[in-house]
Amino acid sequence: MKYKAYAKVNIFLKITGMRGSYHTLSSRFMRVESLFDLLWFEPKSTPEFEIRGSFDCEVRSNTIYKAYKHLQALTRSDKLATFFEEYAICVDKNIPSFAGLGGGSSDAATFLRMCNETLDLGLGIDELCEVGSHVGADVPFFIYNYPSANVSGIGEIVEPFHEPLIPFEIITPPLQISTPSVYEHYRKHLYDPISDTQAQALESTPSHEILRSLPPKEANDLYNAALGCYDELTEKEGWFFSGSGSSFFKIKQ
Repeated sequence: MKYKAYAKVNIFLKITGMRGSYHTLSSRFMRVESLFDLLWFEPKSTPEFEIRGSFDCEVRSNTIYKAYKHLQALTRSDKLATFFEEYAICVDKNIPSFAGLGGGSSDAATFLRMCNETLDLGLGIDELCEVGSHVGADVPFFIYNYPSANVSGIGEIVEPFHEPLIPFEIITPPLQISTPSVYEHYRKHLYDPISDTQAQALESTPSHEILRSLPPKEANDLYNAALGCYDELTEKEGWFFSGSGSSFFKIKQ
């Protein structure tokens, strides 16, 4: 059986403050139905943990491997360890990496759900989110599997937002963006968190209305920060910026 790991875009992304060294945010994540990776298990002959697919990082740096290690630490499951001595995790990679579309987080979340279902680990969704939060801030959104959701805190608060999905056009420049670098630039040069009242107003507004009423640079606090970090990144008139980039999106006509 093959599982879909969907991409996401950030309809808006606003910084609300700091929690220690982490930025807190208010954001609307929406699933992109037309863009997804495919994951499945496949028998193998060597006992080492194996990821099959086109990745530009080593296995130990892959979000799927990190999810496996955190899941193993939580469950201490013998059948989990045994299973991955006999099976590889295979990924048909379609979501660009380092592009603000959540591909690595979506793969990790889908992998965790696959393990839980296939091996009958008996973990509830909150337990899976706890594992996923150690892998990346966006992972809980993908574990909950909501089509659209308001995400806040440092990514751990995920609340479904009931609205129709929007078809998007997406452009991803051939540029790998470092999320920590973009946040650092924002913190040093552009830090201007919104109030709770402003966040609540955005979180109650449908995505269609936000995309009609907000200019792209006002919708995403990280847009100017990414432009400040990367000279190669150029503005695209009428296109919104997802996450820390480098992808742009707009409503498909």
